[in-house]
Amino acid sequence: MSRPPLLALVGPTGVGKTAVAVRLAQQIAIEVVSADSRQVYRGMDIGTGKPTADELTAVTHHLIDVVDPAERYHAARFRADALAAIAGVHDRGRLPVVVGGTGLYVRALLRGLAPAPPADPALRGELERFAETHGAAALHARLAGVAPETARRLHPNDRVRIVRALEVHAHRAAVPARAGEGDWAEPPRPWRLLMIGLARERTRLRAALAERARSMLARGMMDEVRRLLQAGYDPARPPMDGIGYRQLALAVQGRMAEAEALRLMIRDTTRYAKRQMTWFAREPEIRWLDVDEAGGIEGAAEAVLKQLTREGLIE
Repeated sequence: MSRPPLLALVGPTGVGKTAVAVRLAQQIAIEVVSADSRQVYRGMDIGTGKPTADELTAVTHHLIDVVDPAERYHAARFRADALAAIAGVHDRGRLPVVVGGTGLYVRALLRGLAPAPPADPALRGELERFAETHGAAALHARLAGVAPETARRLHPNDRVRIVRALEVHAHRAAVPARAGEGDWAEPPRPWRLLMIGLARERTRLRAALAERARSMLARGMMDEVRRLLQAGYDPARPPMDGIGYRQLALAVQGRMAEAEALRLMIRDTTRYAKRQMTWFAREPEIRWLDVDEAGGIEGAAEAVLKQLTREGLIE
C-alpha cells in the first residue's frame, strides 16, 4: 500500500506559515497539525500568535489549547499527539499539514526520539539548589560548559529544561552511547513527505516582527499577561518565561516601562527567528520558498500547491 502524504510548512516565527495554510485550505482539503511549543497552552493566545477565530473556522487545527500553563508539555508528548492527529486526518481523507516553527517538535515527529534517560532525583535536587543559590544564568553557563549546542537552544531563564539537559548529559557521560546512537531514533517514515520552509529577507522579516509585536500589545496582550499572573502562573517558569510574556510580566508588576518591555520583546523575537533559521538550515529535506518573491501569502500558497502536485502528493 502506498504511504499516505504529509506536508510540513516550517520556518521562523511571523513568516506567514498559518496564513499560507489557510490560503491552501481554500484550494484543497487539509487539516493543520500545529507544531508550536507555546500554542499548546490554553489562555496564552495573543502572545503565542495563535490562529485567529476566522483562521480556525477556515481550517481545522489540531494541538492548539491542549494543556493549561501549569502542565508540562514536551517533544515526546507532542510526537504521540501529532501521530494520532495525522492518522485521524488521513482517515478523513484529507491532507495533514504540519505547521510550526518549533524545530525540536518537527524533528521529533519526523525522526522519532530515542528513549530519554530516567530522572535522577539526587542530581536534580543538587541542580535546583545550585540555581536557587547562584541563579538560572549560572546554571545555563554550567550547561554551556558541557553541552554548548544544547545551551544555545535554551533560554538562560528556562531552568526546567536546563536542569533536564544537565541530567541527560550526566547520564550519557556515565553510560556512553553505542556507536551511531543519538537523540534521534530514525524509525521508518510512514509518509511521503514534502517539507517546505517559508522564509523572508532578514530586514523584511525583522520589520514584520516589530509590527506584529506592536499589534499584540494593541490587541490586549498586557491584559492577557495580567490574567495569567492573577491566575497564579509564575513568570519565571515555563511557559510564562517565554518571549513577550516575561517582559510584559515585568511591566504589569511595575518593574519595567511598557515601552522598554516592547523593545525587548521585539529584540528577543528577532533573535529567536534567527535561531529558528539556523536550526532549519540543518534540515536537508526542506525546499525553501521566499514568501515575498513568491508574491506574498497567496503566491506562496500557489507555489506550495504546485509543488504538492509535482511531487504526486495530490492529484
